[in-house]
Amino acid sequence: MIITISGKPGSGKSTIAKELSKILGYKRYYIGGMRREIARKLGITLAELNKRDEEEFFSDRIVDERIVEIAKNEDNVIIEGRTAFYFVPYSVKVFLDVDLREGARRIYQHSKEKARPEESYPSVEETYNAVCERMESDKRRYSKYYGFDCYDTSHYDIVIDTTNKPVEAVLKETLEKLERFGIKPKKQG
Repeated sequence: MIITISGKPGSGKSTIAKELSKILGYKRYYIGGMRREIARKLGITLAELNKRDEEEFFSDRIVDERIVEIAKNEDNVIIEGRTAFYFVPYSVKVFLDVDLREGARRIYQHSKEKARPEESYPSVEETYNAVCERMESDKRRYSKYYGFDCYDTSHYDIVIDTTNKPVEAVLKETLEKLERFGIKPKKQG
């Protein structure tokens, strides 16, 4: 079984994907990390890479081809990425939603705790503005190249609003909803 996870910035995608990976015993692929690595190798920020990809179909194509390759050759994986639902239509497609102000607050807080200087902003408000710009860039790129809006929740099997929920509650709800698709935690012991 393949699970694809998408969602708005700051919704908890990576946290939930990591936890699900442990609980289910599935390997996790983090597409955002792949794109960040491409940006790092080019000596630019992720925001600059997104802007570049609006004009030139480059890094999105690379990671999207990787999604297809993973899905073709592996099973029992979690692919965390905004286009994964599209490239793996037979996956169980999860979308984590969040109020954008709360998502920006989480990203700001996380950036203070984790060393990602290229994605660090001096305030929650500036983080919010950057999140909005990022989402608009995603919408432009994916509409242009694939004809879809990755933030349209009608594409997904499971939609969970994480705005006012602690990680544990989101994880529990996600696991409960995945069970409807026959996905259960690996047996302990």
